Amino acid sequence: MPTNLAIDDRLIEEARDIGGHKTKKEAVTVALEEYVQRRKQLAVLGLFGTIEYDPKYNYKEARRRKQA
Repeated sequence: MPTNLAIDDRLIEEARDIGGHKTKKEAVTVALEEYVQRRKQLAVLGLFGTIEYDPKYNYKEARRRKQA
């Protein structure tokens, strides 16, 4: 889907240089992928402390069962 965006030329050139990207499109695509990945990571971090777990669960025992 073609899209016209007004992106700061200095910023896009810096992103291309730092990332070693050949085109503006490649730099923008990678930047958007990293942005989405980072937001997903932040969402997972927000779950810490909100999920209850079974204190009797023995992860070492479960790991041994998987190997056997």
